[in-house]
Amino acid sequence: MLRYECSNNPFEMRRNAIFDFINKNTYAYIGDERKLLIETKAAEIMKTGIKFKDACHVASALYAKCKYFISTDIRLLKYKTEEIKMVTPIEFVIKMEEKII
Repeated sequence: MLRYECSNNPFEMRRNAIFDFINKNTYAYIGDERKLLIETKAAEIMKTGIKFKDACHVASALYAKCKYFISTDIRLLKYKTEEIKMVTPIEFVIKMEEKII
């Protein structure tokens, strides 16, 4: 989903930077063979008011067994579940610093 969204970014420099980040930092890839599974979970998430693309991002993170979903989207951060912690980048850094101390 992230690759698809990024490919639609009209700014080449941003597209390249995002793809570079993805390639360097991704350890789980959810391919087309999981489409039905992801979309089924996304449909469940959408019942809470989350839009399709965002719901697919969260569903993919859940499938990849991520502990955190980091976003700056205030509407998306309102989604609450026991399955994953929805946090801002700042909240994530604070949580990681707490683990170090």
